[in-house]
Amino acid sequence: MSSESIRKQYEQHGVQPYYEQFGDRYRNPHEAALNRAIHSAVSAWSLDLTHVLDLACGSGEATLALRDLGAKAIDGVDPYTASAYQARTGQPAESLTFEAVAAGALAGRRYSLIVCSYALHLLAPSRLPRLSYQLSQIAGGLLVLTPHKRPLIRAEWGWRLAGEMVVDRVRARSYRSSAG
Repeated sequence: MSSESIRKQYEQHGVQPYYEQFGDRYRNPHEAALNRAIHSAVSAWSLDLTHVLDLACGSGEATLALRDLGAKAIDGVDPYTASAYQARTGQPAESLTFEAVAAGALAGRRYSLIVCSYALHLLAPSRLPRLSYQLSQIAGGLLVLTPHKRPLIRAEWGWRLAGEMVVDRVRARSYRSSAG
């Protein structure tokens, strides 16, 4: 499915209803570009791949790229695409929404890096501060991959921008947690 057809599906069904209906078959049409962007970001910024959270993991595009880079411990989270993720990666994904994560569903865990590809720009801007803050409490780094300039994560939400690049029209932003 092309990015244009997914965009049309969002318009026709809405974002959440689209994933509720088609999440088990989802594939990001930008997977090759995402792979290159992840490889470039990890190389340029020496991102810590010790224990990674693939947030809004889709069908495992980021997980597979991270495995290629040597990551061994990767947890997937996505409320709509868990079966697509398991089919491609061989591991389960937790079925948590952004709202559940923002409410503390991952509190007490610790990750070296959170990767969120092609998802945060779909979140209502009013929900981004709380989610960002919760994520800053459980990880030292955050890598956001997006087809847009948004979202912009603000410092008062717990993150400092450490780097930004564009690879094949995929914007990658690396953040460091200010939580310590």
